[in-house]
Amino acid sequence: MKMKDVEAALRQHSNAEKAAFFPKFFKSGPGEYGEGDKFLGVVVPDQRKIAGQYKQLPRGEIIKLLNSPWHECRLTALLILVKQYEQKGRTEQDQKEIVDFYLQQLDHVNNWDLVDCSAHKILGAWLIEKPAERRVLKKLRRSPDIWRKRVSVIATLPLIKSGSMEEILLAAEELLDHPHDLIHKAVGWMLREMGKVEPAALRGFLSQYASEMPRTMLRYAIEKLEPAERKSWLSK
Repeated sequence: MKMKDVEAALRQHSNAEKAAFFPKFFKSGPGEYGEGDKFLGVVVPDQRKIAGQYKQLPRGEIIKLLNSPWHECRLTALLILVKQYEQKGRTEQDQKEIVDFYLQQLDHVNNWDLVDCSAHKILGAWLIEKPAERRVLKKLRRSPDIWRKRVSVIATLPLIKSGSMEEILLAAEELLDHPHDLIHKAVGWMLREMGKVEPAALRGFLSQYASEMPRTMLRYAIEKLEPAERKSWLSK
């Protein structure tokens, strides 16, 4: 299996209309967060199918995909990496190598969908039973790179679902003043997930910070609450 085979498969599913729309959707214009990104126009379901077909792609070929200027090549590479991490029979050492590889390649995880398809399924999944290694999340959220910050937030999802709220609470407090709405949305989303598991933890955070939270972050965090309670928090 070669990188060029994956790209050829992606090109077979290219859609000109999508290729014209995606640059606007993923903000790849001058000065925007995805500046310079290029798109073949392949939808995610097709990318997932291709990732399944090439789930045994060697690591060296995955690197080539991640270095591609085409957005869909990078996303498909990450979907392949997720499949390799989740593959039955993987040893803990195998998974550790995939996590380390993922962290080494974060320069290429450079848009929100690339983060959101991979951070929780690789890094977050690894950290569930590795509390001593969760310090990597602090390093990532203190990076000047917005995508590493988003990785640090989205990776908390498996921890939240396992009942561990410390990391998302630390991230939410530390990123409260971040200027970008992509961070506001990520933090608000994870706070909402926390509220599904431990409603009291969400309400405790809101009691302390609702009046300071960016509006987008707050709206995302309270989205699943009852209308009257949402209105009350928004009024703060």
